[in-house]
Order: sequence, then structure tokens, then C-alpha cells
Amino acid sequence: MKYQKKKIATILTLLILGTKGVFCGQLKTYEIQSPDRSIELFVTVDNSISYSVTVDGKSIIEPSQIFMTIDNNRVLGKDPKVLDVKKHTVRQAIKPVIPEKFAVIDDHFTELIITFKDNYSLVFRVYNNGVAYRFRTTINGEIKVISEQVTFNFAGTNHVCFPEEESFFSHNERSYLYLQLDTMSAGRLASLPVLVETEGPRVLIAESALRDYPGMWVESGGGNTLKGIFPHYALESRLRPNSDRSVVVTKYADYIAKTKGNRSFPWRILAIAKNDGDLITNQLVFQLAEELCIKDPSWIKPGKVAWDWWNANNVYGVDFRAGVNTRTYKYYIDFASKFGIEYIILDEGWYRLGNLLDVVPEMDVEDLIAYGKKKNVGIILWVVWKTLDDQLDVALDTFEKWGVSGIKVDFMQRDDQEAVNYYWKIAAEAAERRMLVDFHGAYKPSGLRRAYPNVITRESVKGLEHNKWSRDITPKHNVTLPFIRMVTGPMDYTPGAMINAQPENFRIIFNRPMSMGTRAHQVAMYIIYESPLQMMADSPSNYLKEPECTEFISRIPTTWEDTHVLKASVGEYLLLARKHGNSWYIGAMTDENAREFTLKPDFLEDGKYSAEIIEDGINADRYGSDYRKVTRTISKSDSLKIKLAPSGGWAAIMRKCGVKQ
Repeated sequence: MKYQKKKIATILTLLILGTKGVFCGQLKTYEIQSPDRSIELFVTVDNSISYSVTVDGKSIIEPSQIFMTIDNNRVLGKDPKVLDVKKHTVRQAIKPVIPEKFAVIDDHFTELIITFKDNYSLVFRVYNNGVAYRFRTTINGEIKVISEQVTFNFAGTNHVCFPEEESFFSHNERSYLYLQLDTMSAGRLASLPVLVETEGPRVLIAESALRDYPGMWVESGGGNTLKGIFPHYALESRLRPNSDRSVVVTKYADYIAKTKGNRSFPWRILAIAKNDGDLITNQLVFQLAEELCIKDPSWIKPGKVAWDWWNANNVYGVDFRAGVNTRTYKYYIDFASKFGIEYIILDEGWYRLGNLLDVVPEMDVEDLIAYGKKKNVGIILWVVWKTLDDQLDVALDTFEKWGVSGIKVDFMQRDDQEAVNYYWKIAAEAAERRMLVDFHGAYKPSGLRRAYPNVITRESVKGLEHNKWSRDITPKHNVTLPFIRMVTGPMDYTPGAMINAQPENFRIIFNRPMSMGTRAHQVAMYIIYESPLQMMADSPSNYLKEPECTEFISRIPTTWEDTHVLKASVGEYLLLARKHGNSWYIGAMTDENAREFTLKPDFLEDGKYSAEIIEDGINADRYGSDYRKVTRTISKSDSLKIKLAPSGGWAAIMRKCGVKQ
């Protein structure tokens, strides 16, 4: 009822005052709806500014205050005076350079722009799957942002998937704690994204267009409140003793950013999913990002990567000593070439730490690059971010001369303003030299990849590498990631383990790691997990020993033109179908519980399809590596029974019969 009254007040206000002139001395509420009218956003302007959100008429976000404090303690949002109000609807098609879910994104929203006295405005957008807002300022010269008030006052009883952090110095690789929001003590810190389970839809907190500004985190505010919190501006920082990579801030300023006064600030996003599957197809972070900055991105080539570090270079059955040496990496190149894998990575060890130009004597990088080119395999070089920053021009120029395909930049562990600007600098410098970038030790995706699609993937995910030292990468964790972290963008989880165990049989072995869950669980990740640069983490020797699975994985693309979520429940299971070219790829994963699904492939076009399937073997519940491959012909009118073992998976490649692939 109170929102109906707000709507009437809004209409009366606009009828009486119009949308020009200074509005003051009375409470005003402005309302916009999503194009399908299911989501409503209310903005209330009185002696402060707040917003609230309803979904299908039910309150999701109660009035939540917005303001920004800048130089001389000017508070943008205190005693606001409205100068102008504009509202319009936009519908446009976005065609990503590197499609992760869809070849074309339907960008459809209603926008409200409220301009205030004192040279600032607030822009609100409401989509059919979320809301977002941002500040704009038109102030001459440079300003300091002392703080930004971002508040999420959730209505009702809510639970939260909370990736708790100890400090702002973090890889952002966390497990998700399932907590009741109103029982949490105030001040608990989490990195984004954060998923809130309301009494109605799921709501995921994220941000986009993060540039020249610190990243947003959240902390519990007591009750049903989460608040945005930001690392302050770094005045002094230093390398930790005996480290080439961990640069910690030792002195912070009393402000969070020093930036242009005439600019747009990052978007604060609430992605709204009326069912769990809608989280998988949400692309608001990409839609709200800055547009393409590369004139000709046609050289950017997605693909798979044979990776050395996870498997500790455990190459066997060869006549040379395996390790960080030229012979070993030629073996990787031969393996990649055999299966049509586009890249290999030279991870830590190829150069003497501290100097990117000091290649270890056992390695001939230029020879490897030349060898790879003959076999259509590119080379990506791992680098420590600080060393790269110290040697930026000479290192990247040298890499370009060598013919390097890309760089894997690691161990930033920060997202204060200085660190965020580093990401943009590396993206631009690498693009000039036609190099891909994979950020590890990184903060979550926040829109950079739309402006610079050569930033083709990033980590900021608790992925397969943690199996080397923990029991954290459970099947439940694996079927939680797509609904939270993956919503914000590609995640370099690094799948592909060929030694697989049920949880009770899993063992931590740093140099001979295994995965928790079945073989089919790992194979399905190549369809379910989005990363246009997708790792194959295990040893080439293990893959060569398992040619059936390896050949199957090698034929799964890393970009997608269409996505259909068929069955979905956060932390429990996911079944989806993706299209690439004339073929469909279907993946299913479950938690520690066995499940059965009936797949009705009505997304297929008319005609017959040849379906190749990797599924859990009959003994996969006790021996995780047990799988079987089956082949059958199927059409859209047929149905398939999918049986998942505990911690299991299922993957299918469906190619249209009689059509050239």
C-alpha cells in the first residue's frame, strides 16, 4: 500500500511541478519500472536521497540511503535540490567481441536521471533482471572522494552466500558461507559478488564500469543491511621482505579516490533472478560496462591452454628429465598440436624472479615460440605483476618481438584506486601489442573486458588449484560458483583433472593433485564454466593416457552463441545447453547427491543430431574416474535420461547430421 501512495505522490509532484526548476521543501518520490513492469524502483528525495525496490509488488530493498562525500566535506546527497528529472526507455543490441553466453545481448532498460544543484546527478536503470545506479559529477578540476555511501537494506528474512574476507589484501578466492543476514554481527567483510536469498528472488550484488576508483566490497551492517565499503587511496606501499610480488599498502589516505571532477562513477548493481537459472544468463556487468576501446579486435583468439603448474610438470614415459626446460615445453606443444589446443602457458620458473628478461638457462623461449608457430600453438607467459610494472615497456616490447601470444599477470591482490588503474594500463599496453591478458591474484570482473576484450579471462575464484593444499573444492562448491562468481564474468577455474575421487577418497597431494568429484564432473565444467581462455590443468601425459576424454574436451568451444538453463539450484545442481555454430553442448553437474534428470532437447532445430555423451560410469560412486562414452542419434522430440552419480557430471556434444561443422 505504501508503494501505491508513493506512486500517487510521484504523479502529483510531476503534474504540479513539471520536471524543470529547483524542487525543494518537500518530499519527492520518483518511480520507474522495468520494461516488463515486474521490477519497480522508487527514488525518494527529501533531506537525503534513498532508493527502494519491489519485485512483482513485493518489497525487496527497503529505503536505502545514497550519498557521496567529496572535498571539504561536501556531501552530494545531503539537502539535495532537484534541477531536472528525465526518464526514457532504451532497447539496443550489444554484440560482444567475445561472446560468453549469447552472440547478441538484448540491452533493454528504463532510465531515470535526476540532476541536482551542486553539479551532480544520479542515474538509475531498471532492467527485467535487475537495477543499477551511479553518480555523475560535473565539477571542474580534480576532486577527492572521501567516501561513498552504498546501502542495501533488505526486506524480510534473508540468507546470504557470503565470501568472507580478512582484509582488502586478498586474491578474492573464497568459499561461500551460508548465513542468515539479520543474525550476522556488524562489520564482517566480503568481496563481491555476494548473493542474497530473499523471501522472493535471488539478488546478486555487483558493480561495473570500475575505472580510476577503488573496487567495492560489502560489510554486514547489522539487521538486514549490507553496506558498501572501499579500500582507501594508497599513499605508501612496500614489498614484503623476501618477496617479488606481495606489495602491501603501509599508509592510507583519508579518502578513497583522487580523480577527475567531471566523470561518471561505477555502477552499483542488484542483479535480480526470480529463479536460480536466471542468474546464469544475467549479463548486467557486461551491459553496464564501458564500450569497446580497441579499434580492431579481430586478432583476439579464444581457445584452450595446456597448463603446467597445477600438474607440477609430471610428464612421464619420455626420454628426457621433466621440468622447467625446453624439452618439456616442446612436449606440451606437441600435445597441444595433436589435439588442436590453441595455447600453452609457461608458468612460474621460466625466468629468474625479479627480472623478466633473465630467462633461466634451461629454457629457450624464442625457440619454443618458433616451434609453437610451426604447430599452430601460441605461448602465454606468466609474470609477476610488480616485476612487469617495473619493466613494463622493455618487457612487453621484448615479448612482442619474440611473438608471445599473451601474458598471465599474477599476485596483484588489491583493488584500491592505484591497483584498478594498473589493470587498465596493462589491458591497453597489451592490446597495443596484440597480446591476450589473463589476470590472476585478481579482483572480480567489473566491466574491463568489454572495453578491452583482450582481457580474456581472470581468476578471482577459488578454483582447482586449491586441491593441491585443501579440501575446499567440493562438488557443492563447484555447483555454487556458476550462480555467484560466474555471473560477473569469465572465471579461470582451471578444470581438467584426470585423477578423480569421491570426497571420502580424496587426498591432498601437492605435486600429484587430484579432483574431488567424478571424471564426468570435470568434463562438464568445459561446458558449464565460462572462460574464453580455458585451461587444461593436468599433465599432457595423463591426457595422452586418456585419449577418449581428451579428444572430447578438445572439441568443446570456449565461446557461446546461445545459452539455455534447463535445471538449476544454487549449490545443488545445474543442467544447461549452449550453442556454438551448428552444434549444441549440454553439461550437467551435481553436488554430493546423486540425481536423475530427463532432458527434453526442444532447443534443437528440426532434424537429427549425433550425440556423443560422457557420463558417470556405473561405479563412479566409489571410483571417481569411472566414466563411459556413449553415442546415439537424437531429435528435438526425443528425451534423454541423465543419471548423475554423487559428485557427478554429464556432458554431450550434439552435432547436426548432414551439416558441415
